Amino acid sequence: MVTTLKSVELEAMKLPQEQRLTLAHRLLCEAEPPRDHAVDALWEAEIVRRIDLFDQGLTERHLASDVFKELDQRLGE
Repeated sequence: MVTTLKSVELEAMKLPQEQRLTLAHRLLCEAEPPRDHAVDALWEAEIVRRIDLFDQGLTERHLASDVFKELDQRLGE
């Protein structure tokens, strides 16, 4: 029997929600590229740098609701 994407999808939709979510998570994890520890280290350093700037009062703060509102306006939604 040839398995098609549609047949797999139909079978997956028969699963309970929790199992569908687990399946989706596994598929997404499998699609992720391998971790690059050098990149992870760079991001960690950038996060620390930004926190330091924030703690020193050298950055501007914006409410998340304002940021999302502006994004919605830019995207025309």
